[in-house]
Parts: sequence; structure tokens; C-alpha cells
Amino acid sequence: MHYAFSENFILPLSHDEVVHGKRSILGRMPGDDWQRFANLRAYYGFMFAHPGKKQLFMGCEFGQEREWNHDTSLDWHLLEQQKHAGVQSLVRDLNHLYRRLPALHERDCDAAGFDWIVSDDADRNVFVWMRKGNDARARCLVVVNFSPNVYRDYRIRVPFAGRWREVFNSDSGCYGG
Repeated sequence: MHYAFSENFILPLSHDEVVHGKRSILGRMPGDDWQRFANLRAYYGFMFAHPGKKQLFMGCEFGQEREWNHDTSLDWHLLEQQKHAGVQSLVRDLNHLYRRLPALHERDCDAAGFDWIVSDDADRNVFVWMRKGNDARARCLVVVNFSPNVYRDYRIRVPFAGRWREVFNSDSGCYGG
């Protein structure tokens, strides 16, 4: 975040991240299958809601298990499994949300478009921030839980009163959560 608003930047999960012994993004996630897929979905939600342009490389959009190989096809057959189809649906919906909510893209290179709400909850591994668009009403509160725990009644102090609604949940059943 030190240079996030002084440069134009990309959050890349590029070719260089998934070849030459580095494994796939999913392959680097710790834990059992449930935890790995939950972490992948949470990470993609984090990336799409964070300032900066986004980039996914081939196979990342459905959680390919093996490292990318230019000599073979992507493992499209994995989409027959709900957990991989769920990741693909999640990426599709994140792309739509990113385009639909101006707060997620209008002020990517402007510090006034981002406010930390919770950046110090290391005990629970939760981050919260606000993205803001050009219109004062274009706001998006982002809550990311990187722990394997479910927190019920997690309280967040928001900068103003109002009615808030959930527009995306990476742990939704439709994504395999």
C-alpha cells in the first residue's frame, strides 16, 4: 500500500506465478481441499476488491490443480467437479461485480478511493476496507476473513450510518463454500 496510489499497478497472477516449479495458485494453498478452495475464493475476492487492475492466467479461473504447461491443454475436465465449477462461477461473478460497482474501479490510483477500516485484527486474520467511487454514494465495504473460522456477529465500525447489503460472499454455496 506504500506506492498503491502513486503508480498505476496490476495485481498479477500471471504466467510467471504458475510455472517453473512454483505450482498452481490452488496448489500453493495450505490445508485440506475445503480449506484450499475456501482460501482461493477468499484470495480472489481480496484481489478483485483491492486497488489495482487484475490479471489471472490460464487455469486460475477454475482452480487448476497442476502447474500450467505450454505443451498440454488446460484441465477443462475439472469443471465437472462442483468445487472447480464454483471457482469459475466466482471469477465470473467477481468480473461482473467489478464492472458493476464503480467503487471497485473508478479511483484505483487515488488514495481518496480507499480507507482502511480494520487493518490490525491479526488474531482473527480479518481485514476490512472501504472502496469509494467518484460519486459520494458509490461505496463498497470489503470484509475478508483469511482464517478457517466462521465469525458470527463480527462487528465493524463503519464511517456512517445506513443500510448495508451483502453483494458478494466467496463462501456462498453456489461457489462451493
